[in-house]
Amino acid sequence: MSKAGALDLASGLGGKIEKKEVLSAVEQYEKYHNLYGGANEDRKSNYTDMVNKYYDLATSFYEFGWGESFHFAHRFNGESLRESIKRHEHFLGLQLGLKPGQKVLDVGCGIGGPLREIARFSLVSVTGLNNNEYQISRGKELNRIAGVDKTCDFVKADFMKMPIPDNSYDAVYAIEATCHAPDAYGCYSEIYRVLKPGQCFAAYEWCMTDAYNSENKEHNKIKAEIEIGDGLPDIRSTTQCIEALQKAGFEASHRPSLPSQNHSPSFCFCMANVLLEVKALEYVGLAPKGSQRVQDFLEKAAEGLVDGGKKEIFTPMFFFLARKPHSGDH
Repeated sequence: MSKAGALDLASGLGGKIEKKEVLSAVEQYEKYHNLYGGANEDRKSNYTDMVNKYYDLATSFYEFGWGESFHFAHRFNGESLRESIKRHEHFLGLQLGLKPGQKVLDVGCGIGGPLREIARFSLVSVTGLNNNEYQISRGKELNRIAGVDKTCDFVKADFMKMPIPDNSYDAVYAIEATCHAPDAYGCYSEIYRVLKPGQCFAAYEWCMTDAYNSENKEHNKIKAEIEIGDGLPDIRSTTQCIEALQKAGFEASHRPSLPSQNHSPSFCFCMANVLLEVKALEYVGLAPKGSQRVQDFLEKAAEGLVDGGKKEIFTPMFFFLARKPHSGDH
């Protein structure tokens, strides 16, 4: 990492949290999770606070280690990480059948890397919905730099209760984001509500596969490492996701997902360049106290992701395409 990059990382650590409060925020975040005595129900009932703390603490790590798009992508031989990320986003736009001029909603948009790419690729207007103030402020700046600030915008809101009128969007997508919802049915119901009849919702979901055994201690340790390292209340199964979609009213189809071992090493390699700097930055006072602790739970996530992929009990790429029927459809 360059000196400028290291200083940018240090200045962004903690997001909107006061620098002197970072360590306290880390401690509060850790206590939500099983590895520190927390419980699933506590995470679900306090998901807004937990997820906001996670992204305030982790966003700078993600951006400087991963780029503007915080998601995985299956990577072909000879393909760069950036190329695989773009292809992954283009696939989503193509599956949705996006047409120039349409209004699209990105649910849980991060700092907007995918929405900028999809807006340029499909010539659509994209609104990013996000409940984290720091990520939205960063996303607005990046939209301005990319020259898409006239066609792309952000809404600060909880995706469990969107301040958006019914039947507003021509398409909706979510990339590894609705896994943060405490209840899949509630989240998918809100997406159903704001989507126009006859149109589609597409997503990549983080899920436990059918190979996961809730009675297996090693499986549960891997699941807990992923949850603390990625701000998740509880990782759902692929079956639970499809059932929640259907309960919300969608007609759902899906394709085989890819386990995480194909792309987690890319994540680990990218993050390693950042994580090695953090201890030094905190030691000299450029990064706030607690930054090393953030590094620790991100490393736990990397370990859990790789192990979950190797055992094929987890995927961050369960893809589905769900259509909202017209009222007269059967």
